[in-house]
Amino acid sequence: MRIEKENTVGLIIDIQERLFPAMNNKEVLLKNCITLIKGLQTLNIFLIVTQQYTKGLGETLESVRNEISDFNYIEKRDFSCCGESEFIELLKKSGAKNIIICGIEAHVCVLQTAIDLKEKGLNPVIVADCISSRKEKDLQFALERFRHEKIMMATYESILFELTQSSKAEEFKAVSNLVK
Repeated sequence: MRIEKENTVGLIIDIQERLFPAMNNKEVLLKNCITLIKGLQTLNIFLIVTQQYTKGLGETLESVRNEISDFNYIEKRDFSCCGESEFIELLKKSGAKNIIICGIEAHVCVLQTAIDLKEKGLNPVIVADCISSRKEKDLQFALERFRHEKIMMATYESILFELTQSSKAEEFKAVSNLVK
């Protein structure tokens, strides 16, 4: 199945001030997520951002917020983004079938969201080098669960070039420069 930008949105899950510092390999995670976000915006992919219990976990990291045009977020308390009616309505309004997912934590909010999206007949795509958990073991078990659930995984470079489709695309040079 080919993922095309016309029916795709990006989902950035809970990259928040008080949660992010505890993530495993957080410097690489942040660099990869920012590259993905820049690439998705270059390709004019609509982005949805969530924050889990902002009062307790803080705002989306400033470095992430600064990369997102017209930054806005959906507040959530359920671990799955699908537990929030505002998220479901935004997805329906977008008409997207493919949801490109990055964020934290892999074994909780990312996993539960992906499973729920798949159950709703949508196509969640986990960007494996743009997710993490506090413990490496939890990340590895989340990746195993994605495989078991037959949820697609990709890297940020792979998904950005798939969405670009051709070196003839006007966004190709910008995307290519991002992933170098």
